Amino acid sequence: MAAAHGSAPARVVRIFSALAMVPLDMQTCSRIGLASSLAVACALVSVRVSLESFQASSSSLPSRLEEYLRTTVRPTASERKLLTAGGPIAKLLDADAGKEVAVFGAVWINAPVGAYIEAAKDIETFEKGGRFKLTQRISAPPRLEDFAALHLPEDDVNDLRLCRVGHCQLKLGEKGLQAFRTEVNWNGFGTQAAAEAVMRRLAFEYVNGYLEGGNERLAVYRDSSRPTFVATEFRSMVDRMPALTTYMPNMRRYLLEYPRATLPDATSFLYWQETDFGLKPTIRINHVTIREGPDIAIVASKMLYATHYFWTALELRVLLPDAARGQGFWLVTISRGRSDGLGGFTGIFVRRRARSEALNSVLTALTATKGRLERPR
Repeated sequence: MAAAHGSAPARVVRIFSALAMVPLDMQTCSRIGLASSLAVACALVSVRVSLESFQASSSSLPSRLEEYLRTTVRPTASERKLLTAGGPIAKLLDADAGKEVAVFGAVWINAPVGAYIEAAKDIETFEKGGRFKLTQRISAPPRLEDFAALHLPEDDVNDLRLCRVGHCQLKLGEKGLQAFRTEVNWNGFGTQAAAEAVMRRLAFEYVNGYLEGGNERLAVYRDSSRPTFVATEFRSMVDRMPALTTYMPNMRRYLLEYPRATLPDATSFLYWQETDFGLKPTIRINHVTIREGPDIAIVASKMLYATHYFWTALELRVLLPDAARGQGFWLVTISRGRSDGLGGFTGIFVRRRARSEALNSVLTALTATKGRLERPR
């Protein structure tokens, strides 16, 4: 890995900040180019005017949110006061410390639920600018042309030259590793173009496999000495999300049993993107599901693949109207991500910073989203 990418602990810490809910306003102070402490300070200042003008008709919360806060999040009195005043809060959740970071976030947004849903469906605009270099929605059914703009960094191509089962800088299964070894002439010309052609085809086959077979067709990573079964990690991660079991059993079943399980009245699509959060540029593929109901809307973003850092991740965004407060809604986010960079001796030192970065990113994203949606049009 090139020195420009920084130390391994720093890379793991910064990549977990990418798990935060994507802010709608990519031009705000939440570009995360600032140091995390400055970014949060900027975000909190930007929301102050909104808080000062917020007149809540009630300090109570919807029963489902209240119960989840009491049993799972357990905010402090000052955090609860800030939340009921309309401000953002973020709290770490219980997680497998050796490989997982989990964060809860919530804020009141004085805007229609439909404004957020409309933005989330336009994923190519929703996740655009700043550290999001390219976002491409995948056709239904997928086409190879959907991946025409996918390019690999030169460093990744150089790493692929040396990849073998059990040792690779990119996250790949055995089939992918074999394809790069046999289909690219590493001693000839045009290795960059040839490697990218292989990656595009593998991505195309991967999403088709997932659409046909669901989690059973997710990767078994062979980049290290021990294979990592993405489906197993995902199920284990979901099992640690009581909100799914208690409040959203149909969504839980859908996430675990897709495509055998269906979710009525839901919008579902796949997309791929190239991100650069100050680390190695990373290609990742996500499955987004949006379900709107009369009393709740849910946006679930499930990570299917990433070239670096992550095994899998899931973010739930719950939009909960509250008639006592008017037309707006509570935006509640629950994010979990699993990585191979948090274990071992060095992981003891990495975890503290990774958690701090994740908390700061959630706060910044919530603030940016609130500011954008509440802005007069």
